[in-house]
Amino acid sequence: MQRRMLTKDDEASTGDDVQVRREDQEKINRFSSLHQKETRLEDELKAKMKEKEDMEEISMELELVDEEEKVPYKIGDCFVSLPQPEVLELLSSSTENIDVEVLELKDKLATIQSEMQELKTALYGRFGRSINLET
Repeated sequence: MQRRMLTKDDEASTGDDVQVRREDQEKINRFSSLHQKETRLEDELKAKMKEKEDMEEISMELELVDEEEKVPYKIGDCFVSLPQPEVLELLSSSTENIDVEVLELKDKLATIQSEMQELKTALYGRFGRSINLET
C-alpha cells in the first residue's frame, strides 16, 4: 500500500460540513487507542533504557571491586552475597535481556506509528483541518 502525504492545500480543500461515517468514527477510535498504546510503550521504553544505563553503571563500578570480594546481589526481595565475577555475569545477562526487550518495544512502536500515520492520512484526507490528530 502506497502512502500519500497530504499537503496543506489538500487539507484546506476538504469542507467543514463532511459527515462522520461509522467507518470514520472507527478510524478515529482506532487512532486514539493506538495513541494510548504508543504513549505507554514509549514510557516503558524509557524505563528500560534507564534500567540498562543503571546496570551498565553498576557493572563499571563493580569492575573496581576485588574479584575475591563478595558483593550483595538482589534476587527478588532479598540480597544474596555472591563473588564479584558471578555478579558481573548476572548483570551482563540481565543487560542482554533488556536489549532484547528494548528491540521488541521499538518494533511494536514502529508498527503502531506506521498504522497511526496511515490513519492520519486517511482521516486528514476526508476531514482536512476540521480534525486534529496531532499527538
